[in-house]
Amino acid sequence: MTRREAPDDTLCPVAHSTSLIGDRWSILVVRELLLGQSRFQDLQAQTGATSQMLAARLKRLEADGLVAREVYSERPRRYAYRLTEKGAHLKPVILALRAWGEQWCKPQDGPPATRMFHRTCGAELELDGHCPTCGVIAPWPEMGGAPSEAWAEERRRRAEAFADHRRPS
Repeated sequence: MTRREAPDDTLCPVAHSTSLIGDRWSILVVRELLLGQSRFQDLQAQTGATSQMLAARLKRLEADGLVAREVYSERPRRYAYRLTEKGAHLKPVILALRAWGEQWCKPQDGPPATRMFHRTCGAELELDGHCPTCGVIAPWPEMGGAPSEAWAEERRRRAEAFADHRRPS
């Protein structure tokens, strides 16, 4: 089923949602935008998508109202991308995938990629969003995050490798 073939014959919100963001590249683009990346080359470096794949996903996300683009350079014409309100409301989905992946997909002794904090008190949150200090499940607007040292280093290496690959020989 392609995105344009949205399941109009069902009330199922999962079917409708996955017709918009149900592929790896779209999810990774949303993750990067939530992390503050906004430029095409930075999105490409961190997702690993080809330029054609990334351009197609950004156009689709924009057409579906999840992403907006803004010109930041006229010569050459370049765009920055940001999540719309609709796109920003995917944060709990990304947080749920993060928690599930931390529990079920990473190497057993691997460090967490991201540490999540409760903005209200500053305490580190458990995977389910529970704040050990306040004793509550933090609502997602009250959550902040930071890459672990290991993931920050991985992201730095990925950006450098991408930049090196783009430099003329």
